[in-house]
Amino acid sequence: MGVTKSEIYTEEQNKLAMQLKAIAHPARIAILQELIKANACICGDLVTELGLAQATISQHLKELKNAGLIQGTIEGVSVCYCIEPKAWKSLQAELNQLFASYKDINSCC
Repeated sequence: MGVTKSEIYTEEQNKLAMQLKAIAHPARIAILQELIKANACICGDLVTELGLAQATISQHLKELKNAGLIQGTIEGVSVCYCIEPKAWKSLQAELNQLFASYKDINSCC
């Protein structure tokens, strides 16, 4: 199989795929759930809460940040993360639209 040709898809399709790929890992879902639950920036509590190594959490945070789903600010020697509200609302809207576009008419398979 060849490499996916992202240029044949719309910008919206590529963005949604990138964001979904970023959250398609149980550790990243757990991180997002912790950030949502805290409803504030989290600086160092994730290691204690999730039981993963700091390096592992840092890698997952990097993937989520690269996808634009979280944002981080530097406070002293630590980086604090929280949900990026605009990206989160956009992802929610895209998924709502995708799921709402399906009409169950029982005429397939």
